Amino acid sequence: MQHLIIGLGETLWDLLPTGKKLGGAPTNFTFFASQFGNEAYAVSALGRDALGDETIEALQQHDLHYLMPRIDHPTGTVEVTLDDNGIPSYDIKQDVAWDHIPFTPELEELAQRSNAVCWGSLAQRSSTSRRTIRQFIERTPKNCLRIFDINLRQHFYSREIIEDSLQLCHILKINDEEIQIVAQMFGYEGLSMEEVGQALLNRYSLSYLVLTCGAIGSYIFSSAETSFLETPRVKVVDTVGAGDSFTGTFCSAILKGLTLREAHQRAVEVSAYVCTQTGAMPPIPDHLRSF
Repeated sequence: MQHLIIGLGETLWDLLPTGKKLGGAPTNFTFFASQFGNEAYAVSALGRDALGDETIEALQQHDLHYLMPRIDHPTGTVEVTLDDNGIPSYDIKQDVAWDHIPFTPELEELAQRSNAVCWGSLAQRSSTSRRTIRQFIERTPKNCLRIFDINLRQHFYSREIIEDSLQLCHILKINDEEIQIVAQMFGYEGLSMEEVGQALLNRYSLSYLVLTCGAIGSYIFSSAETSFLETPRVKVVDTVGAGDSFTGTFCSAILKGLTLREAHQRAVEVSAYVCTQTGAMPPIPDHLRSF
């Protein structure tokens, strides 16, 4: 069965030391979801500029469906620098097209058919896109899998934005740095990462909480079980897109009916592979795409 999966939020160009690459967490997520045979749509907004044209070309080259109105704001860009371990840092430009995503009849129709939607905190830095994201989520079917990939960047988040999304989602995806920030925000100082994960799972009645801890490993919590897997040892080229590949793979595997442990194992394998490649959207090898 083919599922309709939506990545909703920022679409932008990562301006890497090696050149520019199309990215943005929801768009990356959409790409990886599409690698497993899903009908995946990237939803955002683009400028009426050359970078907007290049975005459309790049999306088509990746065989991605998209719904991205062209508006009178520049297409988003991010200056990305990598440290000696390939870990990225970001300078995210403001007041760009994805800060002004309109809610359209076409977007409402897409919401009503969706099997899964993934969004983050970054695109909610503006009131327009935040309102559109909320309207979209509220119009999805009751059985639509709602994934909040928290994706804290720079100062573009608040407790209000995070809590609102936690109340809407079924799955929280968070990393080891982000969970420490959230722990301070929500009064969980002094608890271990695992304890904070369990507390958030229970507090917001989540189906799953996905906690990635870089080279150490990753946890997936549910009310019934906890899965921990070590991160495979690979030669890291860069980690851009690795977290999004984890989320896109886990979502696809759960929709396909895999168990928590099986879905976790495949997500770990795919994200490890992505770390050996350059850029946010490397094609996934056939042996990793078949469930």
